[in-house]
Amino acid sequence: MISENRVPFIILKEGTRRTYGREAQLNNIRVAKIIAEAMKTSLGPRGMDKMLVDRLGNVIVTNDGATIMKLINAKHPVAKILVEAALSQDAEVGDGTTSVVVLLGELLAKAEELIRKDVHPVTIIDGYKKAISKAIEVLDKISVPVSLSDKNILKKVAKTAMAAKLVSHEADYLAEIAVNSVMEIAENDGKTWNVDLDNIKIEKKVGSYIGDSFIVKGVVLDKEVAHPDMPRSITHATIALLDGAFEIRKAELNAKLYLENAQQYKQFLEEREEVIQGMVNKLAEIGVNVLFCRMRIDEKAEHFMARKGIMAVKRVKRSDLEKIAKATGARIVGRPEEISKEDLGKAKLVEERRIGGEDKLIFIEGCENPKAISVLIRGATKEVTDEVERSLIDALSAVKNIFIENKIIAGGGAPEMEIALALRDYARSLSGKEQLAVEKFADALESIPAQLAESCGLDPIEAVVTLRAMHSRGEVWAGVDVSNGKLVHDMYSINVLEPLVVKKHVLKTAVEGAIMILKIDDIVIASSVAEREDLEAEKKEE
Repeated sequence: MISENRVPFIILKEGTRRTYGREAQLNNIRVAKIIAEAMKTSLGPRGMDKMLVDRLGNVIVTNDGATIMKLINAKHPVAKILVEAALSQDAEVGDGTTSVVVLLGELLAKAEELIRKDVHPVTIIDGYKKAISKAIEVLDKISVPVSLSDKNILKKVAKTAMAAKLVSHEADYLAEIAVNSVMEIAENDGKTWNVDLDNIKIEKKVGSYIGDSFIVKGVVLDKEVAHPDMPRSITHATIALLDGAFEIRKAELNAKLYLENAQQYKQFLEEREEVIQGMVNKLAEIGVNVLFCRMRIDEKAEHFMARKGIMAVKRVKRSDLEKIAKATGARIVGRPEEISKEDLGKAKLVEERRIGGEDKLIFIEGCENPKAISVLIRGATKEVTDEVERSLIDALSAVKNIFIENKIIAGGGAPEMEIALALRDYARSLSGKEQLAVEKFADALESIPAQLAESCGLDPIEAVVTLRAMHSRGEVWAGVDVSNGKLVHDMYSINVLEPLVVKKHVLKTAVEGAIMILKIDDIVIASSVAEREDLEAEKKEE
């Protein structure tokens, strides 16, 4: 730092690094462009896969944007902003993460062109804000309302969400599972729909093939019965849920018991056994024949439960207890002595089954009007079941988004091309340099169909200019049919359908991220961080 009389003085701690002004802005844009460029090739059904190795050495092969961004060990603050933007998109709507990163990078790349022509970042930001408002307006205008009872449309939306995944050959079957699952748990309060995907438990078991995956109208647990003498199957189950251990409660005070001889010790054990037997008898008296317990079950209690014909499962996760409660209508109780008839739930069948050789699972089925369900995923390898899970989550999210806003649009870059056309017309109505920013926004949007075209072997420039001509003739849904590697006049007619809410969120998230980065003109990196980065750089040079 230099004072007014040109005498240098120190404000920042020694070793601290500072970048400011245009240099900081261009550096930030450069980082964003690098990440966007890496993600770009994963866009669309023909997108390339990435092989990722985590810190434990586990290898993951996927083109799922959220998975890739989660595993990026970002250090640069701008890179972290892109990761957060992608994960925000995934958390909110469950899809569109790759599109967010690619579009954010393109918006910044176009902004860089204007900055180098001395257009102030504030002017670019104002132009982008006007452009996003117009873009949302266009999306609302071209979107198509759908009926939530139309399972055929919902399946098409779910299939589109899985088109880019490794399991696309089983998309029909998985789409059916996704639609039926969401319809089972969707609740309407008379005004709006509520779809909580946490009420769908996904369990994976290696073995068989994807087509053997199925829905359970209840809950599946990766557990087994607590005692070998307990029943393995209970029909007309009456279920108790315990959020703790089934054992004699320890004294709150640090009490000690002194026993003088073996007879007293024997008497102590007999009385303890009587207490435990009484606890089990109480369960049997109120009709409990299945117990799910979050913690341990006393060994004697297991023995008495087996004699009473009670099935017990221990070490059940709290989240699973909550799902069982929603499925069966049971209430979770804190202590064994507090369990009453009013706390019990019902299911037609609770059964331990062997799945995939030696593995055992507990099935809670036949629940009346369940508020939680399960999907059991099968696949030849762990990698396959993991990819099926990611694909199914995308499909579930897509169907859920239709319930949030029951409107859809076509995919294949058609909405981006239509918005770009409208923005260029809109830009001509603006005076000043904001017009340039709106035009650059339109250019950035066209990067999506350009990349889709490139990923299926088409010339991206030729594809974009051809699509421009189609849209200027009023062909709103003209886009890139990536599956067949050609441009089509109507993406809607070939059933490439997406929820409107996803596209809106992609645009808003990308613009918000771009604006945040454009507003940064000063970066100060603390000395410890700077020193560590310098040390790492020196090691690489060695």
